[in-house]
Amino acid sequence: MPRSQNSVASRNRRKKILKQAKGYYGRRKNVWKVAKNAVEKGLLYSYRDRKNKKRTFRLLWIIRLNAAARLHGMTYGKLISNLKSKKVSLDRKVLADIAMNHPDTFSKIVNKVK
Repeated sequence: MPRSQNSVASRNRRKKILKQAKGYYGRRKNVWKVAKNAVEKGLLYSYRDRKNKKRTFRLLWIIRLNAAARLHGMTYGKLISNLKSKKVSLDRKVLADIAMNHPDTFSKIVNKVK
């Protein structure tokens, strides 16, 4: 009796990977061996960069807060320290947004914690 091969599952597995490789350049989009490696590498990058995105946004908020605080004669470190001592519970994301979009409100916050 011949060996049975589960070609339905194999084909579906390959189709799933090739579907994920859609839009890639050259043989990466339609050759199984190349596409499989490209998709695996892409998934690794996406996992890594979901973590890195959090870091880069926090860094951006800190840069914006430092620039805004220096306009009011204060450094970022002093601003955060004063906010904590006055028990103002605004995080960096919200503060950076206020500093960018509502500078008058940000100046009131800075004057309150000076």
